Amino acid sequence: MEPAQAKLHYRPFCFSVKGHVKILRLALTVTSMTLFIIAQAPEPYIVITGFEVTIIFFFIILYILRLDRLMKWLFWPLLDIINSLVTIVFMIIVSVLALIPETTTLTVLGGVFGLMTVVCCIADGALIYRKLLFNPSGPYQKKPVHDKKADL
Repeated sequence: MEPAQAKLHYRPFCFSVKGHVKILRLALTVTSMTLFIIAQAPEPYIVITGFEVTIIFFFIILYILRLDRLMKWLFWPLLDIINSLVTIVFMIIVSVLALIPETTTLTVLGGVFGLMTVVCCIADGALIYRKLLFNPSGPYQKKPVHDKKADL
């Protein structure tokens, strides 16, 4: 006999929309960094994209291993949104500087992939923000209107 509780079925991170967007974001950033390395672009381009690759990789590992559920003392969605915003700012700056006309073709391609990374960062941040709005956690949970009568 099974208990009356409904079993919770979690979709693995790699098969979710959020997972697909993060993995696409990682692939685009790695491609941008690789093109910057091959083109021997200025070091800040390589360092910033390498730093972003490392952070995105650690977030993917965090979500795959479900460590965000174990470490509840840190509000992971907020950190993920902040990471997306910081990545947007840095990748826009690097990509626009890489698209200056006096650069090589590979540097320009790295800048284009950087701009595509920015689009993925916007989508990633929007997905996380939407999840927070529709499924809030913590002390500020929304209550339906009909529950107010029960509280009286």
